[in-house]
Amino acid sequence: MKGFLSAHDRPFKKTHDLDELGRACELLDPSLIPLLTPARDLTVFAWEYRYPGATDVPSLAETRQALAIARSVHEALLSRLPGAAHP
Repeated sequence: MKGFLSAHDRPFKKTHDLDELGRACELLDPSLIPLLTPARDLTVFAWEYRYPGATDVPSLAETRQALAIARSVHEALLSRLPGAAHP
């Protein structure tokens, strides 16, 4: 999402909040709304599971679902950028 915003010269604050970043992306391309809505729930993966501790880790099914969502968002955003922006 940050790469998509950067490619469109849109500033964003230093954050891992996918709700905030998603809303900014959706303002540029409303067709992203159905794809970015499920990604909002992935914000927790940016911090909660990063370090060992009291938090229960997600199940394998939850992890696979989160990865599938992340991949679909990545592909959708990348497909909307010029070829020069592709890795």
